[in-house]
Amino acid sequence: QVRLVESGGGSAQAGGSLRLSCAASGSTFSGYFMAWFRQAPGKEREFVGRISWDGGYTYHTDSVKGRFTISRNNAKNTVALQMNNLKPEDTAVYYCAAGRTMTTNDALYNYWGQGTQVTVSS
Repeated sequence: QVRLVESGGGSAQAGGSLRLSCAASGSTFSGYFMAWFRQAPGKEREFVGRISWDGGYTYHTDSVKGRFTISRNNAKNTVALQMNNLKPEDTAVYYCAAGRTMTTNDALYNYWGQGTQVTVSS
């Protein structure tokens, strides 16, 4: 069992930056692949980025490549999403997720946080 709690959301101007953090508790954090997803109003949940258990492999969806970076700190049981050069279309609720498979498919992640709102204004 893994409990995930996101923080760091808020409002930003286009071109600005925000850093999201996800704190994990419960089972061994380093044994899980981690990912960030987002869901905008009226849209389906969308994959943003994923990271391997040791942080050695990351992958980001095309729309955020070069702007967002996922990272993790196993000593602190945290995963982060650094978001730079934000755009209004990045506005969404952002969720961190933990699973045993590194995938873009949200159905294969076992544990989810409650989400944190990110709003980007033009």
